[in-house]
Amino acid sequence: MTMKAIEISSFGAPEVLRLGERPDPVPGAGELLIRVTASGVNRPDVLQRTGNYPVPPGASDIPGLEVAGEVVGGDAQAMAAAGLQPGDRVCALVAGGGYAELCVAPVEQCLPVPAGLSDVEAASLPETFFTVWSNVFDRARLQPGETLLVQGGSSGIGVTAIQMAKALGARVIVTAGSDDKCAACVALGADHAINYRTHDFVEEVRRLTAGAGVNVVLDMVAGSYVAREIECMAEDGRIVIIAVQGGIKSEFNAGLVLRRRLTVTGSTLRPRPVAFKGAIARALRDRVWPLVARGAIKPVIHSTFAAAEAAKAHALMESNQHIGKIVLTW
Repeated sequence: MTMKAIEISSFGAPEVLRLGERPDPVPGAGELLIRVTASGVNRPDVLQRTGNYPVPPGASDIPGLEVAGEVVGGDAQAMAAAGLQPGDRVCALVAGGGYAELCVAPVEQCLPVPAGLSDVEAASLPETFFTVWSNVFDRARLQPGETLLVQGGSSGIGVTAIQMAKALGARVIVTAGSDDKCAACVALGADHAINYRTHDFVEEVRRLTAGAGVNVVLDMVAGSYVAREIECMAEDGRIVIIAVQGGIKSEFNAGLVLRRRLTVTGSTLRPRPVAFKGAIARALRDRVWPLVARGAIKPVIHSTFAAAEAAKAHALMESNQHIGKIVLTW
C-alpha cells in the first residue's frame, strides 16, 4: 500500500517540495500509526528543505514534526497502557514524516486532542508546546511572578510562550517586527510588546522593569542578540537559545555574566530520545492540557494550505508575515 507524502526533491527554494507517493509506514514496538488530517509547519522544516537541518538517524526523510489525526493501528499493548485505542483523535510530536497521509509516532509522544479543538488546531500544538515547556519551564525554570522576554513574540513559538507563561503566573515582554505584530502579542496576553525595528529592546526592557531586568529570555535569534540580552538580565537570570537565525557566533560581556550570576544555555528537541520527549508529554498533559481545554491557552492559526500547496506554506513562513502557526491539511 502507498500513501501521498510531501517530498524534498532537492535542497532549495520552496518549489522543491513535491507531492509524491511512499510506502505506508509500519509502526514498530511502542509506536502508533496515525491517519493524518493536519500537519503543522515549522521553521525546522524550512531548514531541512534547504539542507541545513540533517535528519536524525532512523527518522523519516519526509519533513514534518507534528501531526493530528486518528489512530488506525500500532502496538496494542503500548496503546492500552497509554489509554488509547484505534479511532481516538490524537496529536503527536514526531522526528520526521509529518507531511504525509499516514505517520508513525511513539506512543509516549502522542497526546489526546484537547476537548473542543479541531484537528487543524491540534496539529499546531505539539512542536511549539513541547519546545516551550522543555526550554522555558524545565531548562530555564521560569517561576510565577518572574518576567520572561520572548524574542519573536508573533512566531508559533512566541504565541505559545506568551500564553503558557501568562497562564502559569509569569509576566511577559516580547519583541516583534511591526506594530501590528506587537498589538497581536498584547491581545494574546503579553504585558508589553517592543517593536525591535523602531525601539532598542535593551533600553525598553530596562524601562519596563524599572531597571530590574528580566529573569528569563527565550531566544530564537542568537548572534549579536546574546550580548544585548545579557545587558538586560536580572541577577540569576537565564537565557535559553533555541534557534540561531541571527548567526551561530556571539561575543558578549562575560563580566556581566559573572557579576549577575547568569546562565546561558540552549537545546534542540528533535534528536532527543523518546523517553525525554515522553516526560515532556506527561508534563503537558498534567499542567497545560487542562488550560487548553478550558480556553486559557488557545491555538493561533494564521493560515491553512492543502498539503499539495506545501511550497506556498513554506514561502509564507519565510516571508515572516504570519502571526501564529501555519498548517497543512490532508
